[in-house]
Amino acid sequence: CILTDVGSVKGEMTEAVREAGLISRFIGGHPMAGSEKTGYANSTDYLLENAYYFLTPTEHNSEEDIRTCVSLVETVRALPVLLSPEQHDFIVAGVSHLPHIVASSLVNTVRKLDDTDEHMRTVAAGGFRDITRIASSSPVMWEQICLSNQAEITRVLDAFIDTLQDARSLVCAGDGEALNRMFAASRDYRDSIDDSKRGSVPRQYVLYVDIYDEAGGIATITTLLAMSAINIKNIGILHNREFEEGVLRIEFYDTESRDHSETILQKRNYTIRKRR
Repeated sequence: CILTDVGSVKGEMTEAVREAGLISRFIGGHPMAGSEKTGYANSTDYLLENAYYFLTPTEHNSEEDIRTCVSLVETVRALPVLLSPEQHDFIVAGVSHLPHIVASSLVNTVRKLDDTDEHMRTVAAGGFRDITRIASSSPVMWEQICLSNQAEITRVLDAFIDTLQDARSLVCAGDGEALNRMFAASRDYRDSIDDSKRGSVPRQYVLYVDIYDEAGGIATITTLLAMSAINIKNIGILHNREFEEGVLRIEFYDTESRDHSETILQKRNYTIRKRR
């Protein structure tokens, strides 16, 4: 079987695959791991550990080949998720492609609205930087992604535009109760994904640590921090690491604890990253 970094293109195989007679041997694959940084210098040998890995078999594939691909994904310690090509295209359009288009559009909107002294750019921080970080990704890559998944991206963009229009109407009407419901609904759904509330109060104090997913790996880190009387608010492995840096996410109660932990772990040669 063939694993690619593209789950599908509307469920259709490339012409090259068809011409080569490999339709029955082709299984699309999409690891949900990586960051906005590119190049060999930003690679790791444990990038796929505990990351979701979409596999998109079709009716052309045998059960044996599907099992082989699942086994291969498990061998690199990723988490296989079987989807139809159509499911894959719609899901990634919503949770991966749309956010990049929104981030890029938001940055360009502020760029156009900014004055000649660039006051907006100067004070941009917090929420703005959090939700626009992925706008730093490769323009060439995202051009290709948008062109390869046009139908599903258009579908989710239409839904997003409708939602923006609804929000605009509420603001124009000064409908406080409806605005409150809108923000509450988004808060509740976002909080159901994880416990982070990025960009505004309350602030996050988070480190991302590159580690191998091996027995005792997390315990070693928590022991090191506990020996320095550092309290951890939350800790966990990131399974969806698309455009995220680090494998282990550690959240603290304050900036002092985070910075002290960074110093301790760096002395033990851990690779540490934190959001700017």
